Amino acid sequence: MKKIAVFVDVQNIYYTTRQAYGRQFDYRKLWQKIAAGGEIVSATAYAIHRGDDKQLKFQNALRQIGFTVKLKPYIQRSDGSAKGDWDVGIAIDVLETAKDVDTVVLLSGDGDFDLLLEKIRNVHDVTAEVYGVPSLTANSLIESASLFHRIDENLLL
Repeated sequence: MKKIAVFVDVQNIYYTTRQAYGRQFDYRKLWQKIAAGGEIVSATAYAIHRGDDKQLKFQNALRQIGFTVKLKPYIQRSDGSAKGDWDVGIAIDVLETAKDVDTVVLLSGDGDFDLLLEKIRNVHDVTAEVYGVPSLTANSLIESASLFHRIDENLLL
């Protein structure tokens, strides 16, 4: 059975599905779809911790589905901007995990991950699948993936 590792850039998926569809992503449907293709041996959701009740419920729901939730604190800068980026953490985890699985599934539209996917495909000979909102996913990320899955009505609440 194919071994699959899943990595979710939660902020990216939240904002892109909201912008494109005005709806939320359905992580349970995603899990079912991916699990139909093999064994999910690792699933991590990377999120920002603000500590509000709605967010805590969401994080607990992810855990109940089967995700490990990694949190970074939300940082509000003095100039009004905010920081809460998981790109490096996701990249490290993908690089460490890719050698032990057949497929890496990344949920993000962020083009910064294109080199990461090329690297794991070439070095570890894994299939690199991306789930993203088509109009808000970097072309370079789509092109670097073995397979691109459109996030559309079928994966929304």
